[in-house]
Amino acid sequence: MPDQPHTHQILNPATEEVVATVPATGAAEVDTAVVRAAGAQRLWAAAAPADRARLLRSFAAVVDDHVEELARLEVKEAGHTLGNARWEAGNVRDLLDYAAGGVERLTGRQIPVAGGLDITLLEPLGVVGVIAPWNFPMPIAAWGTAPALAAGNAVLLKPAETTPLTALRLAELALEAGLPEHLFQVLPGAGDITGQALVEHPGVAKIVFTGSTRVGKEIMARGARLLKRVTLELGGKSPNIVFADADIERAAAEAPMAFLDNAGQDCCARTRILVQRTAYDRFLELLTPAVRSVVVGDPSDEKTQMGPLISRVQLERVRGYVPEDRAAVRGSAPDGPGFWFPPTVITGVAADDPAVTEEIFGPVAVVLPFDDEEDAIRLANDTAYGLSGSLWTRDIGRALRVSRAVAAGNLSVNSHSSVRYSTPFGGYKQSGVGRELGPDALTAFTETKNIFISTEA
Repeated sequence: MPDQPHTHQILNPATEEVVATVPATGAAEVDTAVVRAAGAQRLWAAAAPADRARLLRSFAAVVDDHVEELARLEVKEAGHTLGNARWEAGNVRDLLDYAAGGVERLTGRQIPVAGGLDITLLEPLGVVGVIAPWNFPMPIAAWGTAPALAAGNAVLLKPAETTPLTALRLAELALEAGLPEHLFQVLPGAGDITGQALVEHPGVAKIVFTGSTRVGKEIMARGARLLKRVTLELGGKSPNIVFADADIERAAAEAPMAFLDNAGQDCCARTRILVQRTAYDRFLELLTPAVRSVVVGDPSDEKTQMGPLISRVQLERVRGYVPEDRAAVRGSAPDGPGFWFPPTVITGVAADDPAVTEEIFGPVAVVLPFDDEEDAIRLANDTAYGLSGSLWTRDIGRALRVSRAVAAGNLSVNSHSSVRYSTPFGGYKQSGVGRELGPDALTAFTETKNIFISTEA
């Protein structure tokens, strides 16, 4: 295992200024955290369900009291716009509330059998490791943490190296809300050291990971040695399918933020815009001013719609996909310090071009024409991914046919909405394994125990 620096510097992506220095967690410290978490988990699981629910609601209330503080912290460490960051902090609150509501409804079943009574119990796994990404540090951390705690588990959260500040603050707020010590711990550090130690630790029953498909495969392979359970939310290259019968004006007006939100650093970003050939020219005519009107700048400014990329590494990666002569439409971005890349649309490329097939994870979309439903479905499914997507049409029959045919876990008709805490979320193909959120989220953190009681004399 490689050496790890004792601390990590956290940069503001908009200014490149150091905003904090955070200690890194070594493998030995992970082991200590697992032992402590296991002890706390046994007490937590033994508590009355109503008491666990009450404490989770208390945690939600404390988060609500600190929404603005958490949002401002997210702006500094992740470069998110203030409006987005406020939503993210509020989403953590809502996830905790929603999960708390499931604690007392985590019921088993009574199954009719001959000669006795058969019942099932849903019991917690034990210690769960959550490895969160840098693109949405707060809400995605809560996607795993909230239902895992509600199901009676302890949680060890490893935030991304670049964005640990909100996670560390949430751990402090959990204690303030009355959650038991060591039940929810945050372990900052490098993925190949802290994250690897979590994945390979025999005392960690499950890993929840959001990130790249490449790393997800490594986690799955390492976890397989211990038959460790995993939930993986990985990459995406989502289509935005626009049929000629759609409200073209609305579809074009809403397309920019479907790939520019969070500067395109979103696995659900609709970065492949597929437009029926008969509407293609009109759509591009409307899309161009819509893209150029997006306000890119200081993420702490209430008027800003798009902020910077997370790091210089990510900036150079995005630049590699878009040489100057390839951009058909380009918006504006600030000069000077910060990891800025302008909103960009590419046209006139082949369907097998890397900008079409690979996840860029930046504010870049490609526009491709299609002829009919069959062609649209072929293009939409011509990817290794299957996370999300949108389709625009006034024909409800077409909406249902195409939705059934597109291989993706989350689809929206005449909308770009992908994520709600009350509905399941996850991907097909190389976009992941398992589902998060929704009414079944807690059961993903449980074992099913079957008990047969004989009634024969």
